[in-house]
Amino acid sequence: MIKRVLLLVGLLALSPMVMAQGKRLHDAACLQCHASLTGGKPANLYTRNDRKVKTLASLQKQVKGCAIVADANWTDAERESVVQYLSQTFYRFK
Repeated sequence: MIKRVLLLVGLLALSPMVMAQGKRLHDAACLQCHASLTGGKPANLYTRNDRKVKTLASLQKQVKGCAIVADANWTDAERESVVQYLSQTFYRFK
């Protein structure tokens, strides 16, 4: 059962639709705040040397917390699409 779930998550991570949804949700809910924290360069939050997120688990936790702060009423699947977008675009977690 666990292997099946992991396989499904892996396949979803590769889906262009999931990536597009994650980017859209991220950009709508996160960019304004991140830009204010980084002097107008929101991607710097993910690429800085002293970033807090170093594992997939910590990324999932951070996205969940940020979604609450941003009042983003995402479903679990939507939140996971944001995690996958960030992971594949900036962090390259496997």
